[in-house]
Amino acid sequence: MGPSKRTIAQHFLLGASLFALAACEPANEQSKTPTVDDAIAFVERAEATVTRESEAAARTAWVNANFITFDTNWLSAKSSEKMTTLGVELAQEASLYRDLDLPADIARKIELLRLGLTLPAPQGDAEATAELAEITTNLEASYGTGTYCPEGGDSTLAAYARKDGCLSLTELEAVIGSSQDPDELLEAWEGWRTIAVPMKDQYARMVEIANEGARDLGFADIGTMWRSKYDMPADDFAKDVDRLWGEVKPLYDGLQCHVRARLNEKYGDDLVPLDQPIPAHLLGNMWAQSWGNVYDLVAPEGSAPAFDLTALLKEKAYSELDMVKTAEGFFTSVGFDPLPETFYERSLFLKPEDRNVVCHASAWNLNDKDDIRIKMCIKVDAEDFQTIHHEIGHNIYQRAYAVQDPLFRNDPNDGFHEAIGDMIALSITPEYLQQIGLLETLPPAEADLGLLLRQALDKVAFLPFGLMVDKWRWQVFSGELTPEQYNEGWWTLREAYQGVRAPDERPGDAFDPGAKFHIPGNTPYMRYFLSHIFQFQFQRAACELAGWEGPLHRCSIYGNKDVGEKFNAMLEMGASKSWQEALAAFTGTSKADATAILAYFAPLKTWLDEQNKDRACGW
Repeated sequence: MGPSKRTIAQHFLLGASLFALAACEPANEQSKTPTVDDAIAFVERAEATVTRESEAAARTAWVNANFITFDTNWLSAKSSEKMTTLGVELAQEASLYRDLDLPADIARKIELLRLGLTLPAPQGDAEATAELAEITTNLEASYGTGTYCPEGGDSTLAAYARKDGCLSLTELEAVIGSSQDPDELLEAWEGWRTIAVPMKDQYARMVEIANEGARDLGFADIGTMWRSKYDMPADDFAKDVDRLWGEVKPLYDGLQCHVRARLNEKYGDDLVPLDQPIPAHLLGNMWAQSWGNVYDLVAPEGSAPAFDLTALLKEKAYSELDMVKTAEGFFTSVGFDPLPETFYERSLFLKPEDRNVVCHASAWNLNDKDDIRIKMCIKVDAEDFQTIHHEIGHNIYQRAYAVQDPLFRNDPNDGFHEAIGDMIALSITPEYLQQIGLLETLPPAEADLGLLLRQALDKVAFLPFGLMVDKWRWQVFSGELTPEQYNEGWWTLREAYQGVRAPDERPGDAFDPGAKFHIPGNTPYMRYFLSHIFQFQFQRAACELAGWEGPLHRCSIYGNKDVGEKFNAMLEMGASKSWQEALAAFTGTSKADATAILAYFAPLKTWLDEQNKDRACGW
């Protein structure tokens, strides 16, 4: 399952919804010294405006994502321009009150307003604001409509191309995910990255404008602003994610060593030298962020997969809608209310034949109440079965915190939203599949090794990628990397953290970061790293509450309403408390802890150590 998801709550509540706040008037213009009463009045006006204005911005974005045309791009740019202008004004005014001795809830709302922007525009600069909105809209549209069209007759991808001779990301991903022909893999990998080349200058200009806006709000740069959103000083947050990475790095290093050795057996020393990082195009994923598609090449010798979930879905004639209904059933089994009828009426489940859409899976709440939806181009396979559970997890969370005041209708830490759905997906165990009728016979315990390896190829392999994407942006935002160094810096970090390298010498104009949705989409990525920490921490707490005594990886909370009740209590807190308080409410500890990942994959780590004992690991 791809971990790259964006929710309407994250994108709009502390984004466009807050931008709409500026329809309210400045607080007490007559007062030279802001007072507590001014701050309370300001927050009241702000929340009223959120309730009144955010829906239009959300619906504009929904239409643009589902009908990518010149006109919807124009409408989206204008909406973004307006909301950014208003958001800057609100963030500036919120800054006036942050040093007052305020009631705790008011102080938290003031800080959320101040930190609500993702890309702030310079205060009072209408021209720069319009330019920023146009750039961000163009970048995302360029990604959503990007195609690779081979020129000449020597392309290895002709069999995969559409009638117009071009390949979309979906078609190129199919090549990367299924082919074992190095030439096909390389062309698909290089081809997709051609769509990013025109983005580079626009991206650099966007950084320049947004950094000026961040400085107007009192931050050194955008990266400092992003790191300040975690209920701790920015520098402390950076140190904390390094601590978490240090806890899981030995498990990742063992996985990387084993995968490289097996790929070397498949492709030889010339393509996969045993003393170098792994070439990125050979790992079964367009961005080498998850490696599940190479499972067959790296699986334990002599052990067949315990089951093939994709085959089970097709054997049972599951439709795309059946997959959605099944995921909904998981949540109702632990006590959550069914999804509203409008969810099924208004969601996008299938890729339309007649228009361009953003197929990237995402969950939306368009009125911050109950108009919850998902948007994805569903395929009947194991990956999308898990993704649907994940996305509906977002929707369940959005509906749970709708009981809060408007400014608290979000997660307290952007890693929570991603972790909620992924935690539920951890309960897609053989026992769960048997309970819902997809699997007839439970596999024996000795088959768990294959299941754990398959899961680690997605979950564990992702961790360093999840960390380095924003580490790259932090360097870009701070000026440590200039535009001329963007690509070199990207691959320096990928080699250092992932042990993955570019498969060829990259062209001087390459902008490979732009080939990853979250870069042109300007979605902070640290949330995905954190979610991979929190989901296992949540799972361990849930299984302890359920009284589970077996291996952590075999635990499913399907049907356990006691767990669901306590889980919902945390979800309903929204952003009203710090993430540390929310974490403690469910897990009993306020500290992020990666050791649950080690506990979950303990049998696999033992096996990897045995496999690697005579290998030279590292790069």
